[in-house]
Amino acid sequence: MSTTAITAAQAWQDLGIPRSLIQDLALKILYLQGEISLRELARQMRLSYSVLDDVFQRFRKDQLCEVKGMVGSVHFITTTSAGKARAVELLTLNQYAGPAPVSLENYSKRLLEQSIRNSTVGPDDVERGFAHLVLTPQTLTQIGTAAVSGTSIFIYGPPGTGKTAIAETLPSLYHDSVWIPHAVEVDGQIITVFDSSVHEPLETKPDDEADGRWVLCKRPRLIAGGELTIEMLELQFNPVTKFYAAPLQMKANNGVLIIDDFGRQRVRPEEMLNRWIVPLDRRIDYLTLSGGKKFEIPFDLFVAFATNLEPTALVDDAFLRRIANKIKVDFVSREQFHAIFRGVCNQTGLDYDGAVVDHLIGVLGEKYKEPLRPCYARDVVRQICWGARYEGKPPQLDADSVEQACQRYFVTS
Repeated sequence: MSTTAITAAQAWQDLGIPRSLIQDLALKILYLQGEISLRELARQMRLSYSVLDDVFQRFRKDQLCEVKGMVGSVHFITTTSAGKARAVELLTLNQYAGPAPVSLENYSKRLLEQSIRNSTVGPDDVERGFAHLVLTPQTLTQIGTAAVSGTSIFIYGPPGTGKTAIAETLPSLYHDSVWIPHAVEVDGQIITVFDSSVHEPLETKPDDEADGRWVLCKRPRLIAGGELTIEMLELQFNPVTKFYAAPLQMKANNGVLIIDDFGRQRVRPEEMLNRWIVPLDRRIDYLTLSGGKKFEIPFDLFVAFATNLEPTALVDDAFLRRIANKIKVDFVSREQFHAIFRGVCNQTGLDYDGAVVDHLIGVLGEKYKEPLRPCYARDVVRQICWGARYEGKPPQLDADSVEQACQRYFVTS
């Protein structure tokens, strides 16, 4: 994906949004700031100076602002009494006072141009990205094929087999960047999209000619677990500020959305599946403003569902058909368990001992009747380290420490 900056609009007709919206936004910011330079106002709105100079001339004509001074050729302005009254009125209708939004048309066009399906992912990327996990070549190929599709994947299997670890690693396969708008305008309403808790901006050189309404970021990566509700998939209208925040899937557009522990959310699976069927099938999402107006946006994201539950008991065949890729992650072999344990020891500074790991495998199967789950290597080593720290001595991997770790970890009848 090209990181070439989007050129800033130099005239009203190039912005793609109503002129009145820009004027109202400028007046609110001017009122809230008290006094500000025209150049700083342009910077805060992420618009070109030429556009804000036109706003300034209109404000002077309507007697909404006055000049407080000059620094060089730059005006310092403030609101008049009429400007203050008008700004207060505007703030009761909508308190948004951030960067100027982009149009829905431009947003949708940009999403398609930087589609995640256009991102290049190859075997080297997958092997490098998943090097910290012990996976079979077949599983790596399945993951890579799913990533190339840029559509969806259903990761299922017993608890403790690494499904969440696989899902959380998927975003690392994409190394390119995308442009995220601060906000989008729809029917005169503002929807904020850029979220600093979700989007990771890339360091770029300041460019006065660039359209600052867009932020260059890594491809989005968003994880939702048991806290996910159906309301989080719809526009979030704030009754106090009277503008919207984008839903999860809109923030994740052009990136990866992980639905972890699928089936255990605070909403019935059937209700959530009904919400996902059209976007997954047609790659289009429909959102509704509080007044009832519906609009569509591209649904361009790689959705990863991870679950411990049996797929056929969780969802129907119609939904499963719409999930393009399925991967079952199962218990591991003896050799794989050794490899996982060796990696955990390297990470924690423990000396790996194959004989002790063989002893652990015997204890798991004979005493606790447990299969070889990948998570047991990490969890047993943690118990050993915690126990050693409590006793004030260096951790050591031996038969005694392994058995004590299991006693603390497993529930026995």
